[in-house]
Amino acid sequence: MKTLSAKNAAALDKDLMSIGAFSIDQLMELAGLSVSQAVYRVHPPSRGRRILVACGPGNNGGDGLVAARHLWHYGYKPTIYYPKQSKNDLYQRLSTQLKNLDIPFTEDFPAALKETDHIVDAIFGFSFTGSIREPFPVIIQALQETSIPVLSVDAPSSWSIEDGPPSSGPGSAFHPQVLVSLTAPKPLVRFFKGRHFVGGRFVSPDIQKKYDLELPEYEGIEQVVEVGSNGQKL
Repeated sequence: MKTLSAKNAAALDKDLMSIGAFSIDQLMELAGLSVSQAVYRVHPPSRGRRILVACGPGNNGGDGLVAARHLWHYGYKPTIYYPKQSKNDLYQRLSTQLKNLDIPFTEDFPAALKETDHIVDAIFGFSFTGSIREPFPVIIQALQETSIPVLSVDAPSSWSIEDGPPSSGPGSAFHPQVLVSLTAPKPLVRFFKGRHFVGGRFVSPDIQKKYDLELPEYEGIEQVVEVGSNGQKL
């Protein structure tokens, strides 16, 4: 399976916003929509409507906020854990949109974990490097230990984009059941053993060619495609 390095993923994002003329709002909306459709595929409302969305301070967290809004409109009951809320106008607006739907925000992750049917891990994405900052070490440890199914957005939080799970500490044994690779799979997918989706239906042919991407074919109105370990559509 061809993958997209962290360096190239960042460069591709810049190209999408320059050559592609997308705004960050648009890309985040489409990414979050993809995540929400993947949740619907793997955990339909009949399996339980309570969804806990754990959001980090950056773009990955923003994707989670967007996904939560769509999930509410699908009939789910999302709860948001967003301890490091950005003061950036975009993230403030995304949070306000959720509050306008009376979607609850919680500061008590362990309690919320006991009251949910599915978890969306939108803490860290492809730009994550270095050590895990507070309060997230205990959150990632909880995700690692829970028996509740977890869907990770673009990367299981704490994983190196190139080298997969850390050798020790929080996340070293974190293996979510579902991964949604946004735009294209990252090198870490070789360590991932669960259900794998590709989402982010916004790459033009010229950008696809520039980065030598092998993207699956999306059908109809689908925003995600489930792929196997070889990257082929299932």
